[in-house]
Amino acid sequence: MKRTTTSHRCLAAICTLSAAAVLAAQEPPKPPAAPPPGGGGVSAADVARVNNPLADVTAINFENFYAPTLYGASGVNANTLDLRGVIVSGRQIIRATVPIQTTPVAAGQYKSGLGDISMFDAIRITPDGSKNEWAVGPLLVAPSATNTALGSGKWQGGAALVGIFPLGGGSLMGMLATWQHSFAGNEDRKKTQVSTLQPFGTYSLGSGFYVRSSGVMVFDFENNRYLIPFGAGFGKVSKAGDHLINAFVEPQFTVYHKGAGQPSFQLFMGIRWQWPEKKKS
Repeated sequence: MKRTTTSHRCLAAICTLSAAAVLAAQEPPKPPAAPPPGGGGVSAADVARVNNPLADVTAINFENFYAPTLYGASGVNANTLDLRGVIVSGRQIIRATVPIQTTPVAAGQYKSGLGDISMFDAIRITPDGSKNEWAVGPLLVAPSATNTALGSGKWQGGAALVGIFPLGGGSLMGMLATWQHSFAGNEDRKKTQVSTLQPFGTYSLGSGFYVRSSGVMVFDFENNRYLIPFGAGFGKVSKAGDHLINAFVEPQFTVYHKGAGQPSFQLFMGIRWQWPEKKKS
């Protein structure tokens, strides 16, 4: 009798373990833990913000344009390094650009130094929370160039218009248009009237990477000189605390030009460092 009871107990234990194994196999697997954000914690919103000139952030930018060849001039090149600061104050976005330039003046001869400093104050005109954003404001250019070859010698005033159109997922499109006209300065220098149009777009690829296009069209009406480039490049956004660092490179090819001295190709590259505006308590 004991042997039979023991056998029954062993059989019951085996059946119990088998049933538990079957039930465990039939249970749905637990979802995996959410993966950490890609790109060192960089989100799609971070990529959009770092490429948005109307973002509510303070920034320092280092942007360089290198032109290895120029139309109408053989064996020469040109370079412009823009040191740019952005300060946000309420609905105002104040942007100042200090150019450091190298330009050819004769065969094998160059002039380098400070160019004309420009600044504009773009004021948001769209309500808070609007999907698309618009800003417009005054523009001022100071004749700060250290050599006549590096600047106009004229005080110039005008306006800037900025539009931003988010596409979702960290991607966006936008435009920046400026117009400036001389009103004072060296009377021996020519008057100026220049407009620029910069349509730009960025497409987020995830993990902080994105592709970009941001060629600046230049229309110099007084000198009858025009430039229309097309750019295609890529960038990477990194994060350090609440600071964002945006590094990018963008080859730009000239699709139309008029006038000598225009670049046939430019290599545009830069680093942008942003941090959010401190909210008042």
